[in-house]
Parts: sequence; structure tokens; C-alpha cells
Amino acid sequence: MPKTIEVTYAGSVTLLILWDVDHTLIENAGVSKLIYAAAFETLTGRPPHLAAPTEGRTDPGIMRALYQLHGLSMPPWKYVERALAQAGARHADLLKTRGSVLPGAVAVLTLLGGRSDVVQSTLTGNIRANALVKLSAFGLDLLLDLDLGAYGSDGERRAELVGAARRRFANAKGREPDRTVLVGDTPRDVEAALSGGAEILAVASGIHSPAELRAAGAGTILDDLTDSARVLVSLGLDG
Repeated sequence: MPKTIEVTYAGSVTLLILWDVDHTLIENAGVSKLIYAAAFETLTGRPPHLAAPTEGRTDPGIMRALYQLHGLSMPPWKYVERALAQAGARHADLLKTRGSVLPGAVAVLTLLGGRSDVVQSTLTGNIRANALVKLSAFGLDLLLDLDLGAYGSDGERRAELVGAARRRFANAKGREPDRTVLVGDTPRDVEAALSGGAEILAVASGIHSPAELRAAGAGTILDDLTDSARVLVSLGLDG
């Protein structure tokens, strides 16, 4: 049975919230695919003729699939990660112009950031450098503890990232978080949370419908983040 989030917790309990980035906090408006294409071209000397498959995958998985689509083997990850970081930096200004923060994200992050019982970070398939590019484009990096997050370079399977974030929390705080909730918009986020030992708050702010997220195992689903009070209740927190 998937975990649902219905109980109100006291302020002494530490809740680690892991936010997905793309289509949960921000809309990248296609810039992500441009970054993958640019990294591919840097590494191969030619642009891809097919687009990278994304939808909740990690950067290693996305780039591996992109290479496979073109009948190629991916080079060692350190070269791919470097090319992705370079491409992300080159596209930062375009992201600021074309992309946007999703409605309600700033208000919710700010509200949760004022609570002593909550720690907020990220769980994203992006490498850390590009997660920082995307978040800092809209000032969201200032509202999150990025040192406690998990990123695409931590594992090819998204479920591995839950454990990576919890270990970083434990190393920094001296103990495991009492609860961990992943907030994301794809079935892969749901799968990662449930198989990685976290709770899931699904948000239908991407391309996946509430029905698809429910079918993946999400027990708590919001249409968006615009109602801050409802987000807190959905996280099992009082107002």
C-alpha cells in the first residue's frame, strides 16, 4: 500500500522535503532538451537528430538513452557530466528569459522555510551544477539547502537518490530525518519515493494527470502549489 500523508506532526519532528525541480518548481520551457543536445554535440561533434527522452529520468539515463538513439556508446560519465555543466552554464540566460517559476512555488518554499521542524532540499535528475543553474535563475536556490539534496550524478536510478539525500542529512545533522517526503510531478518521482523509503506528494503540474500519478501509487495528489495551506496539510503539517 502506498503511504499517504494525513497525520499532523509536532514541531519537534524533523521533516526532510525533497523537491523535484523541473515542472514541479520551475518550467524550463524546453531549455533542458537544448542543454542535452548541446552536451551531445560537444562530445560527438555533431548535433543530435532525435530529442533526449526526459520525463523524470536522471541525467545519466537521459544521456545514455540519447546516445543509444543515435547508435552510439556513451563515453565515461566524467566527460558527460562536464559537458552537461558547460552546456547548462551557456543556457542560463536563455532559461531566465524563457522559463518561469511555477505558481505558488515561492510562497510555499518561503512558508516552509520559516518552520523549525522542516528542512527543504532537492531530489532531481539534473546534475548539481545544472540544478543550481535552474534554481538560481529564479532565486529559488536561496530557499533550499542544496548541500542536503540528491542529484543525477548520485545514481542513474531515481530511487537511489532518496537514500543519497537521507545520508547527506544524517551526516550533516547527526541523525536520520524523522520523515522524508518527495514532491514531484512524474510517475518516476512516485516510484522513487515509494521504493526509496520516502513518502510522496505528487503534483500534477507537469504532463502527467492526477489519474496517472494515482496509478503509479501516489496517495496524495495536488493540481499545483497555489494553495499554500493545502500544501502544508498534504505534507502532514499544521498551519
